[in-house]
Amino acid sequence: MGEVHAVRVRHQASALGPQSSAAGPQSSSVSRRPSAAGWGSRPYARELAARFGSTSDRDNVSGRARGHDAHADGWSGMERTDPEKAAEAGDGGGAADGDGGHGGDGGHAGDGVHGAGPSGPPAPPGGPRKPSPLSATLGSFAYTAADEEKRRGVRRMKTTATGLLLLVAVIYVLATWAKNSGAGGWTGYVAAAAEAGMVGALADWFAVTALFRHPLGLPIPHTAIIPNKKDQLGASLGSFVGENFLSAEVVRTRLRALAIGGRLGTWLAEPAHADRVTAELSTALRGALRVLRDSDVQAIVGEAITRRADAAEVAPVLGKTLARVVTDGSHHRAVDLICARAHDWLVEHADSVMDAVQGGAPGWTPRFVDRKVGDRVYKELLRFVTEMRDMPDHPARGAIDRFLRDFAVDLQSDTETRARVERLKSDLLARPEVQDIIASAWASVRAMIMSAAEDDRSELRLRARASLLSLGARLATDGRLQGKVDGWIEDAAGYVVSTYRGEITSLISDTVRSWDAADTSRKIEAHIGRDLQFIRINGTVVGALAGLLIYTVAHALGA
Repeated sequence: MGEVHAVRVRHQASALGPQSSAAGPQSSSVSRRPSAAGWGSRPYARELAARFGSTSDRDNVSGRARGHDAHADGWSGMERTDPEKAAEAGDGGGAADGDGGHGGDGGHAGDGVHGAGPSGPPAPPGGPRKPSPLSATLGSFAYTAADEEKRRGVRRMKTTATGLLLLVAVIYVLATWAKNSGAGGWTGYVAAAAEAGMVGALADWFAVTALFRHPLGLPIPHTAIIPNKKDQLGASLGSFVGENFLSAEVVRTRLRALAIGGRLGTWLAEPAHADRVTAELSTALRGALRVLRDSDVQAIVGEAITRRADAAEVAPVLGKTLARVVTDGSHHRAVDLICARAHDWLVEHADSVMDAVQGGAPGWTPRFVDRKVGDRVYKELLRFVTEMRDMPDHPARGAIDRFLRDFAVDLQSDTETRARVERLKSDLLARPEVQDIIASAWASVRAMIMSAAEDDRSELRLRARASLLSLGARLATDGRLQGKVDGWIEDAAGYVVSTYRGEITSLISDTVRSWDAADTSRKIEAHIGRDLQFIRINGTVVGALAGLLIYTVAHALGA
């Protein structure tokens, strides 16, 4: 794979012409340790990636360039005394391993050790790694400037821990040389302490490094724990949170201690807070009304009204209402209006009444007889309507009262009358005009609510504010009401955590699963790596003391 990739790079470099020759002789081949001017330098490799090749080629060239940078900086980190530089090389190697598939594993030089070299692990089948759908959905965490500052702190502590290791190594060499030179018995104690300190330092370096990567780049089992066990750690964290924090009893106990009901009452009793809640509720109400589609709401309202009207029998209700109206005499004004309008119409349309009577007369009667009869009928009809209008005790009015009372009884008890009213109701509801009136009712209600919600002095908002103040005052003083509110909140929270605990904890495990393993390792190391370096320091000190103690005891027993 490396030779094929080198041929491709040489072919791409030759197409650059003078640009490639200006880069120096290193641009014609791939070196195991490229110089800054070689193809492994970042600007040159990225220019190749931008000008030539497919997407996978560009990813491989870019990743391989970062791998060579990592290798060039960290290939002999254990032998050099620049652990900070080696840690930076570790970062570059990790990026190469994730982006290009050909990058060196220089990330393992973060503790000052040699990486796997520029060839690195082979690219996964099918080309460069693509983000999973879960990763695309949940995304990854952001690597902030604060994280970078923490990484610098980690590198400083790595330098201190590695320096201490080198110090005890130098002491061991000098003590051993002095012992062999016959400097005295004390050199044995110093050599034993330094030797045990080196062992402790190396053991703790291995343990700390194994959390984040393979020590020395060797795929030793049970190393690179965080990158390899990231998903299991996320699942375990989710289970831990679910069992210890999302327990219904834990949530209830915590909410009970908060006494939310009393606090809410005290807060709502403040007029400023009541005004704020009222304003927020008004905004939410207006937003909800704007989101709702009028056509959908009109269809729902129309269907609900029609279904309700069909299900309810209206005849008995109409009969009871009519009986009360007749008993109270409230219908008399309607009768007065009808009589007055009838009298006025007769006065204005006398010729129409005369023509109607004459038109219904037999053809054999003389015309003057028809006129006489028509005139007589009109005068009698006008007299009857006038008397009925002017006389409250007119017999015809009494007859109307008796008819209405009988009709009210029939509406409540007569089966045939009730059935006829139901048929009439169904016919009216089926008419398009009635359906349009029902549907348009929503538009009127919506406009009324919107106007009231926008007006600070509207009756709706004033009543809502007064209700909130009253509720706050009661909650602040009524212990029984506080207990009810607290119970409702506890029941609701307990139901949520009991029913949806799996969905809540899956947010943790799925989010962790979506993270890139290398990014996760770097993020965690940035946050806890500085403290972990104290383990290395403590291991060096404790190892030296233990070695000194063992040597002393052994020497004493041997003496």
